Amino acid sequence: MTTFAHALRQSYLETPDRPAIYLQFSRQPDQKITCGDLVRGSAGYASALAGAGIQPGEVTVLILQHGEALVCAFFGAILHGAIPSIMPFLTEKLSPEKYREELAALIATTQPAAIVTYSEFEPEVRAAIHPDSSVRAVLLSSDIAPDPAPNFDLLNGLRRSPDDIVLLQHSSGTTGLQKGVALSHRAVFNQLDCYSEAIRLSEDDVIVSWLPLYHDMGLIAGFIMPVLSRVPLVLMSPFDWVRGPYRLMQAVSRYRGTLAWLPNFAYNFCAQKIRDRDLEGVDLSSWRAVINCSEPIHFKSHEMFRERFTPYGLRPEALATCYAMAENVFAVTQGGIESPVAVDRVDGRALLTERVARPVSDGGEVLTMVSCGRPLSNVRVRVLDDQRRDLPERHLGEIALQSDCMLTGYYHRDDATGQALHDGWYLTGDLGYIADGEAYVTGRKKELIIVGGKNVYPQDLERLAGDAPGVHPGRVVAFGVFNEEAGTEDVVVVAEADTDDPADRQRIAEEIRQRINRGSDVALRRVKVVGPKWMLKTSSGKPARLANRDKYLSEPDDA
Repeated sequence: MTTFAHALRQSYLETPDRPAIYLQFSRQPDQKITCGDLVRGSAGYASALAGAGIQPGEVTVLILQHGEALVCAFFGAILHGAIPSIMPFLTEKLSPEKYREELAALIATTQPAAIVTYSEFEPEVRAAIHPDSSVRAVLLSSDIAPDPAPNFDLLNGLRRSPDDIVLLQHSSGTTGLQKGVALSHRAVFNQLDCYSEAIRLSEDDVIVSWLPLYHDMGLIAGFIMPVLSRVPLVLMSPFDWVRGPYRLMQAVSRYRGTLAWLPNFAYNFCAQKIRDRDLEGVDLSSWRAVINCSEPIHFKSHEMFRERFTPYGLRPEALATCYAMAENVFAVTQGGIESPVAVDRVDGRALLTERVARPVSDGGEVLTMVSCGRPLSNVRVRVLDDQRRDLPERHLGEIALQSDCMLTGYYHRDDATGQALHDGWYLTGDLGYIADGEAYVTGRKKELIIVGGKNVYPQDLERLAGDAPGVHPGRVVAFGVFNEEAGTEDVVVVAEADTDDPADRQRIAEEIRQRINRGSDVALRRVKVVGPKWMLKTSSGKPARLANRDKYLSEPDDA
């Protein structure tokens, strides 16, 4: 068993000139970073952390945008033996005050010793650091130069144990980062070994990604796996991709990309937004797996993607699926590599009312379920009822897993760790079933909303909406409604107000939109302001989200 630092040193010594990463930027030439460049740049950050007195095992938070600084700072922390944790950069969607609040909360929980950022962002960072904070150093990327001749004898990372924590993954939530998932070197390498086998990864592969590195899909599949496996990575900014999704197709064509991971909404987004003129000369025949991951998978999304891009060389059998989570490093299951993705046509009413996935051929309310594949060779999956008893095949319940690549724990959150683990099994909170050895995921037990691959916690939105003038205190619910056209969920907020005036209700709805758009990463569009006694409540007097969701869907949305 080895560590990240040993793997990086081996790459530096054996294949220093091999391309590691091609960084893509809008309206700029691509930047090639070789294995040697990566280690030299990372060693510069390791030296800077050592010079600042940061000790091995201490956390370093990285607040950097897409680029060489982020890549080298991450592996530089690891070469020093520190624990990197990537935080999303402030965007125009969040107010500086809200971002500062989230950063302060992250610092309080994670207790980092250092923060790495840009000189122009330093005032924002320091504004979030309290005088009694654990942060002892704020390092600026502009002050850090590559080490032209790394001295591996001085790198503390080479003295770390495989069971030491190597990084923190944070699940990306509504208003910031949630629980920090602590992962050991051993857990990550166990995942990479088994997942590489599942996807048949080889030195001939080329991975193309636009995924953010603070999300497990981007961090592991679209960054750590290719770098440590010495598979070339073509990496672009998620913001550039959103503005021009055609860039993904052009990159696959140019570099003969073979693998990519996308959340379900991206299949719809690419199929709908990419114009023919941006696909001139594009050849997607090298793509051997386009893997749908990170949010519920929808059959129509795959069909839209296949129909749109088959004329440009996409092979239908390249459409693949995966079920993954940070608590298992990344992948739990994988499908579509050796054979086409399995599809299960079930009775939709039986699934909803009886919690049984009963196969149907025709007639009735047919629901087409797409398999997430079979568990990796080192992963065991169970489906449990509410009493945590095993359910038979095709019965809907909570998915639990056990593997040798599970989290060490939620960092500084023993309470959350204890709630998630039961007799050595991780309780995912996801609902699904097993059929013929294939895993099917249907939704979230805890009412989590997933929008564009991002976890949205309804309680966060409800708190923001509840502060709007005119909203009856405690009478707000947020939930998700799947949008067929977008291929992901729309967030809906329903709020009670003590007024029947349509103009007043419209004003309250607009205020709710503005508060949520400013205070979260959600662009809220669907708001319904209702009168007193509209909202259904639980026996304890709280608004019942699922019941109110059903009521909302049964009535016209006139707000």
